[in-house]
Amino acid sequence: MNLKQDGTAMGSLNLKKYFLPKNLKKDLPSSIVVFLVALPLCLGIALASGAPLFSGILTGIIGGVVVGMLSGSQLSVAGPAAGLTVIVLNAITGLGSFETFLLAVLLAGVIQITLGIIKAGTIGNYFPSAVIEGMLAAIGIILIMKQFPHAVGYDADFEGDEAFKQVDEHNTFSGITRSLSRINYGAVIISLVSLALMIYWPKFKKLAMIPAPLLVVLSGVILSLVFVGTDFALKDKQLVNIPIVNNAAEFFGLFKSPNFSAIGNKEVWITAITIAVVASLETLLSLEACDKIDPIKRISPTNRELVAQGAGNIISGLLGGLPMTAVIVRSSANVNAGARTKMSAIIHGGLLLLSLLFIPMAINYIPLSCLAAILLVTGYKLARISLFKHMWHQGLSQFIPFAVTIVAVVLTDLLIGVGIGMAVGIFYILRTNMRNPFFYHIESANKKIIRIHLAEEVSFLNKAAIQITLTSLPKETEVIIDGTNSRFIDPDVLEIINNYKHNAYTKGIIVQLVAIKDHYDVPKLKELIYNPN
Repeated sequence: MNLKQDGTAMGSLNLKKYFLPKNLKKDLPSSIVVFLVALPLCLGIALASGAPLFSGILTGIIGGVVVGMLSGSQLSVAGPAAGLTVIVLNAITGLGSFETFLLAVLLAGVIQITLGIIKAGTIGNYFPSAVIEGMLAAIGIILIMKQFPHAVGYDADFEGDEAFKQVDEHNTFSGITRSLSRINYGAVIISLVSLALMIYWPKFKKLAMIPAPLLVVLSGVILSLVFVGTDFALKDKQLVNIPIVNNAAEFFGLFKSPNFSAIGNKEVWITAITIAVVASLETLLSLEACDKIDPIKRISPTNRELVAQGAGNIISGLLGGLPMTAVIVRSSANVNAGARTKMSAIIHGGLLLLSLLFIPMAINYIPLSCLAAILLVTGYKLARISLFKHMWHQGLSQFIPFAVTIVAVVLTDLLIGVGIGMAVGIFYILRTNMRNPFFYHIESANKKIIRIHLAEEVSFLNKAAIQITLTSLPKETEVIIDGTNSRFIDPDVLEIINNYKHNAYTKGIIVQLVAIKDHYDVPKLKELIYNPN
C-alpha cells in the first residue's frame, strides 16, 4: 500500500522528528497518564475476557509500541478493548483452548491488513459528527459510572470501560447501587484528594510542569500506607494487581504460541472474521472521535490505521496477547493530558513493559481509587455540560442523533449504540437530502489560484469527497472556497472547511472563504414549493 496516497508521508515512520523538546515536554507527562489509565484497564479486560492477566498487559505493550510506531495517528492509543470482551470470552470457551484462540487473533490481523490495502478504512468518513460527539459523551458518562464504585472503594472486580452488562450478570447501574452500601472511607478520602489535585493543581501555572496525575498517584500511595492498621485501611483488591516476575525464565514462561494445527477449523475462521470486522469498526470510530478532540485538528489516515492494527494483532496472536483496537478511553486521556505526538503512546507501551519487569511491587501499591479520580475527570471533560448546550443549538437534526447515541451506547455497548445512533442520523440525512442535491466544481485560473464553487445545497454525503479534495490540493497555492450560491451547507462540511482554513498554512496554502456563513438552516418544504428561488 502506498502510504503517501493515504495522507501520510513515508518519512513519518522515522521517529527522529518526534524527539523535539517542545513535543517531549508534553508527550512524556502524557505517557505517564496513559500508562496509569491503561494498566488497570489492561488487567481488567483480560480478567473479564477469561484470559491470563499477562495477556492484557502484553496487548497494551504491543498496542503502544508496535501500533504506535506504524500508525499515522498522532494521539490515538491502541490496546485491549472492553467492546471485545464478550467475543473473546465466548471464543476462548468455544474454541477449547487459549492457544487456538490466538490463531484466530493472528488471522484477524491478516484480514485487517487486507482491509487496509483495499482501502476499506474510508468508511470512517461517513460517520456523522453528531453520532461521534454522542459516542464521546456516552463514553464520558460510562467512565463516570464505571469508576464511581472504585472511587468509593467497592472493587469486587475489574470492570470494562464500555459495556453496560457485565460478565457477572450485573450492570453499570447495579454496580453503582451495590457500591453505595459497601463504601470504604479510606478510598473515598483518597478519591477526594485526587479529584482536588486534578482540578486545582493545573491552575498553579508555576507548578503545573509536574503533571497532576503523577501527584495523584503519589498522594494515593502515601495515604494508603498511612491508613494501614486503621479503619481506613485499603484491602488488596482495592489496589492495582499486576503479575510479579522474579526471573527471566518466569517472564518468558508467560508467553503463549498459537495452535497452528487448528488452521482448518471453520470456527477459528469465523472467530477471526468476527474479531477483524468488530475491531476495525471500533478502531475507525475511535480514530474519528480522537481526531475530533485533537486540538490541532489533524486527520489520521484510516487505511494505514487498519494496517497498523492488523500488524499489532498478528504480533499479539503470535506472543499470547488479546485482540486490540484503537481505544477512545485511553486516547481521550492522552489528549486531555496534553499529548502532541505518537511518542506518548509509544512511551506508555514501554512503561507498561518496564513496570512488569522492574517495579511490579511498587505498582501494586497504587490504589484504584486514585486512578478512578483521573478517569472521573476525563469522563467529565468528554460529557461536559457545554457540549450538550452546543449540540442543542445546532438544531434537532443534530441533537436527536446525538442524544439517541448517548442513551444507546450507555445502555448497550459501543458498536450497538453507535449503530442505533447511525440509523437515526441517516434518517435525518435522507430527510435533508430529499431537498438538498449537491455538486461542486473546481475552477483554476492558474496553478497558483484555485476557486472551488459550492453548489446550492451541500449535504453530509459529500463530507468525504470534500475532505479528500481539500487534502489533495497542491502546496503553495491560494484556495478560494466560494459559497455564494449555497443555500445550505451541512455542519459537518462547515467543520471540515473551517478546520482546513485554520490549518492549511502548514502547507503554505492561503484559504479565503467567500459568502460562507457560520450556520445554515435547512430550507423548509413550503419555502421550496412557494419560493424556489
